[in-house]
Amino acid sequence: MNKPLFDEFPGVSAKMWKQKIQFDLKGGNYNSLIWNTPGGIDVKPFYHADTVIPSPPVPQNTPWKITQHIFVADEGRTNKKIKNILNRGAESIWLTLPSENTDLSGLLKGIDLSSVPLYFDPLFLSPGFVKKLYNRIPASENTEIRIHTDIIGNLACNGNWFYKLKKDHELLGEICSLSGNFNGVITVDASRYQNAGATIVQQLAYAIAHANEYLNFLDGEGLQNLKKQKIVFKTAIGANYFFEIAKLRALRILWKTLASEYGALPECHILAQPTRRNKTLYDYNVNMLRTTTESMSAILGGADAVCNLPYDAIYHKDNEFAERMARNQLLILKNESYFDKTNNPADGTYYIEDITVRLAEKALDIFKQIEAGGGFLKQLKDHTIQKKIKESARAEQQEFDEGREVLVGTNKYTNPEDRMKNDLQLYPFVKTNTRKTLIEPIIERRLSEQTEQNRLKKETP
Repeated sequence: MNKPLFDEFPGVSAKMWKQKIQFDLKGGNYNSLIWNTPGGIDVKPFYHADTVIPSPPVPQNTPWKITQHIFVADEGRTNKKIKNILNRGAESIWLTLPSENTDLSGLLKGIDLSSVPLYFDPLFLSPGFVKKLYNRIPASENTEIRIHTDIIGNLACNGNWFYKLKKDHELLGEICSLSGNFNGVITVDASRYQNAGATIVQQLAYAIAHANEYLNFLDGEGLQNLKKQKIVFKTAIGANYFFEIAKLRALRILWKTLASEYGALPECHILAQPTRRNKTLYDYNVNMLRTTTESMSAILGGADAVCNLPYDAIYHKDNEFAERMARNQLLILKNESYFDKTNNPADGTYYIEDITVRLAEKALDIFKQIEAGGGFLKQLKDHTIQKKIKESARAEQQEFDEGREVLVGTNKYTNPEDRMKNDLQLYPFVKTNTRKTLIEPIIERRLSEQTEQNRLKKETP
């Protein structure tokens, strides 16, 4: 019984598989089975150890955390909410702070910081707030505190710096010098590129070029801290299941390659959330199916934390039911589907290994072009990045408009009886706000917006 199970079967080479496929095609063209992605990756009909170049080892991950996002409008209510959701399955908390005058004592009262990782996402740039946070949170090897400081992400989102280029960078350097006891203070928000319509290859290239701007700027104590702290990548996960798995694996490989040039910590921390780009207003329950598969991609790709998107997030205010459903989706994946039992489960999967390598190679090519063109900031100011994303977004939009990219319930299998006009608590479309900006912002836009606007106009009581 010690004989290996498959030893009695003869091996089948890649050449033999291809011959068998060509025989079964009965004269058909083998190349007709190869399809090309928007990012320029050729997907073959089969993958074999003979022809696949294994991707470099992906670092082993700690078990992923179920994360919930909260906008802090009131410290007392938020404190009660944190305690409630921690008792109901959340494992880490992502807090968006609108004001540097937030009462941290009231916000964190009674919360065991040694067991609850926290992400602070300030909508401002303030070393004073970092000092206040430093004084409020006791130094301990068990605490996990990350501050999302991303001045370039703010520029890409709003079209302006917080203050000005020089002052923003000075404040960033000061924040980095204060952050020795935190787990990270530098964040790259790559989710905006995905939500705006960038291809997967572009997302990876822009994320790394974005991060490279920080590595080029930091020196002294700031860079020394980055040698001890993991940079955080916020990512949005789309519907292309296997490619999204490979995207996160490729991101780790690319960061490790870049970090090694600066002596920074080669591991990164990935906070992943399902994309908004394919979420729909009509037949909104389908959004739960979309977020489930997207969360699965994030987990299998090696995200450190997954923050699910409630099915009604695009049109409803925060509400207990939708948040509980979103949290329970992750609880089922972890506790009933055992998605936390294996590190790097995609290792050895020829298809994913091959895609990982191809994505990393193509992203690295674009990264080199960006650096040769003066770097990411320069290309943002020249609107080159915005133009490239728009081109990709238009191509994807055309696929949707012509029915080749399907969103069930919206451009396929629609229910004409659906009525949504009276259910809108939030405006679900791109808002226009005319103002003067330094650069053109990168605008997030859902694929189904125009279709939904047309349907809302035609709704009858």
